[in-house]
Amino acid sequence: MGEFPKKKQRFMMGNEALAEGAYEGGVAVGAGYPGTPSSEILEFLNCYSGVDVRWCPNEKVALEVAAGAAIGGKRALVTMKHVGLNVAADPLMTVAYTGVRAGLVIIVADDPGMYSSQNEQDSRNYAVFAKIPCLEPANSEEARLFLRTAFELSETFDTPLLIRSTTHVSHSKGLVNLEERKSFPGFDYARDANKYVMIPVFARIRRHILEERMDRIKKWVETTPLNRVEMRDQSLGIITGGVLYEYIREVLPDASVLKLGVSFPLPLQKIKTFTQAVERVVVVEELDPIWEREMRAAGISVVGKEIIPVEGEITPDVLQTVFGVRGNGSETVNFSRLVPNRPPVMCAGCPHRGVLRVLADLKAVVAGDIGCSTLGVMPPLSAIDSCICMGASISMAEGFKLAHPDLPVAAVIGDSTFIHGGIPPLIDAVYNQTNIVVVILDNRITAMTGGQQNPGTGVTLSGKKGHALDFGDLCRSIGVPRVEKLSSYDLKTLRPLLQQAFRESGPTVLIVSEPCQLIRKEREPVRYRITPEKCRQCQRCLKLGCPAISQNGEVIQILSETCRACGVCQSQCAFEAIEEVTD
Repeated sequence: MGEFPKKKQRFMMGNEALAEGAYEGGVAVGAGYPGTPSSEILEFLNCYSGVDVRWCPNEKVALEVAAGAAIGGKRALVTMKHVGLNVAADPLMTVAYTGVRAGLVIIVADDPGMYSSQNEQDSRNYAVFAKIPCLEPANSEEARLFLRTAFELSETFDTPLLIRSTTHVSHSKGLVNLEERKSFPGFDYARDANKYVMIPVFARIRRHILEERMDRIKKWVETTPLNRVEMRDQSLGIITGGVLYEYIREVLPDASVLKLGVSFPLPLQKIKTFTQAVERVVVVEELDPIWEREMRAAGISVVGKEIIPVEGEITPDVLQTVFGVRGNGSETVNFSRLVPNRPPVMCAGCPHRGVLRVLADLKAVVAGDIGCSTLGVMPPLSAIDSCICMGASISMAEGFKLAHPDLPVAAVIGDSTFIHGGIPPLIDAVYNQTNIVVVILDNRITAMTGGQQNPGTGVTLSGKKGHALDFGDLCRSIGVPRVEKLSSYDLKTLRPLLQQAFRESGPTVLIVSEPCQLIRKEREPVRYRITPEKCRQCQRCLKLGCPAISQNGEVIQILSETCRACGVCQSQCAFEAIEEVTD
């Protein structure tokens, strides 16, 4: 990708501003795993020269790469969504002990309201858990500014530093001031086993240093301008941070506000002074009552989750209801009432659809995984029985088979997800000879998060050609007794393969491969149509849930402008009513 033209100000999405701030701050290495709402940060960072930016197989690897770069002397950034921080928690807890040499910044994007996630999670808990500082920008300009200074803070306190974004900070836009990139040549590498080799004898010393460091950070948060007081009407004081600050200023423009740019640790003395200056204090924080608990533990009287929701996204209209604000011109319009409900569906021609239809027809217990295939849980496919986290499909399938040895059990997992977390459980299935079928849905891209490259595609984030992982060779190398590869659209071959595999002992891996429709740019010369005279209204084609197939009264038709010519509907029709049409 080309470089952005330099201007003094630009209108930027929050994730773009985070990348800009990291670049200005002298970052040399960026690593991560794509996950909405964080995915675009590294893609934007890749537009700048002088930074090594890469997708890693998972968030744990990404943090370890970044930590190695920082300890080696180069400023490093790692990005992920909230559930990714669970994966990276292992190295996080110990890097908090070792500290860093050059700055190490971890951006985690939370998803209140679960717009694209399997759970809600408040990542500030990890800052408390690991005893590392956490910053929380409220808008795009703060995102840039906080990142620009974060590396110096990390080096000043010799600690990894967490920056928490949320969906609306990451994906909203605002005016951003641009500054020149800081010159940071890096530090020379120096061996220091006592600091970076965490065997117990050294770790005990670093545990004590961790507490001393936290004492210094607690003094710093009382004076940093990242936390600021805005005194207005003293009858109501609001303590808040992140995007909720913007909402509070919109809904309660006259309220006094203590804006927390540092989510952890809290400036308790500044908070006490603020609460003494106002009549009533309300803590407005999204998800967990982390600030509220700490304030009450310090003897500070506040109102919090008694009135502020503990679940879901807090939007301006929620705050209007909580504070009884109506009729002052600050009402928001609920546009959702004007938009018809359109639940997410797999694209027309999606290579996953036919595979899931066959599994549903065979009445298999199907453990699903994170990715587009999860959409197969909804009617008319209704094919997925579980979905927990990245890579869990294979492990869950093992558990299902242990509970019910007589049932046909399959795991379905995408190519990127298999690389992320599916390899260890497949090793376990081979080791314990569990009779499950693992279906690797290889659509040759990381699709649900926007079409990022992965080790299976053999192309790096910067567009360079790398080594393409061969799933068949990998599976055979770990001892899978039977590995088959076929087209995702070849359902006539897939069905008997599955039936046979369910009867065999030990795991079987079926690699079903066709590219995601979002990366298939060429238009096929063939389309499909339904011949009304042959159609028996069995609705078998409708049970695929393809957006290109619709029913208008008694007429079932294929929309030619939407059809992607995958041919799955034709293979499902028992009456040869679906035929090819050449453009």
